[in-house]
Amino acid sequence: MAIVGLFSGKDKESGSKLERLAAAVEAHGGRIVSRHVQRRGVSHGGVAKMTAPFSRRTLLGPGKTREVAQACRAASIDVAVFVNSLTEHQRSVLADLFGCLVISGEDLVGRD
Repeated sequence: MAIVGLFSGKDKESGSKLERLAAAVEAHGGRIVSRHVQRRGVSHGGVAKMTAPFSRRTLLGPGKTREVAQACRAASIDVAVFVNSLTEHQRSVLADLFGCLVISGEDLVGRD
């Protein structure tokens, strides 16, 4: 599995959020093959945009989306798990781009 997160550049908890997601994935029997982090800094429009996604379609910026897609395809990853909440449209678009199932960490919590 791949784990992915979009975090504010000011988020001091991003590392622990990624670790909690990794622990949840492993608790459900998953093996993490890659980790990907997109940081959103203040240089792209200031504090007002810090919590907004880069893209409504993919949540991530285009470069990071390509990076994750290449990693998923190269390692034959079957599931990518996002720290962030995803809309159904984002899941569908990302699944097409990544070539695997895309879920949110919230989906793992709901399965307990």
